[in-house]
Amino acid sequence: KDYFDSFLLKEPQGTILEGEIYTGDGWAVDAGIYEFTMGATGDKVKARYSFNYVQENGIWKIQHHHSSVMPEEIAMGKPITEDEVRGLFSLWNNAL
Repeated sequence: KDYFDSFLLKEPQGTILEGEIYTGDGWAVDAGIYEFTMGATGDKVKARYSFNYVQENGIWKIQHHHSSVMPEEIAMGKPITEDEVRGLFSLWNNAL
C-alpha cells in the first residue's frame, strides 16, 4: 500500500506506447510498454505492463495486473550524468 500511496503522490499519467491485445470467451489480455509522466515533477518513466481481464456476470474486471520499470529506466527516467559516470570509474579505480 505504501508503494501505491507514494506513486500516486507523483500524479502519474500513463500512455500506452506499444501493446498487444488477446481476447477469448470471457477473458482478455493487454500487454506491452507504457510511459508515465509524473505531473508533480515532469519526470517520465517507461515500464512493461500486463493486464488480465475477466468477465463476471457481464462486468469486465481486472483479474491481474503487473508493471515493472524498464531496466534502462531504473533511475526514474533520468539519464546518467557525466559526474556519475566518473564516479563509477572512481569506484573501480579505488578498488584496485
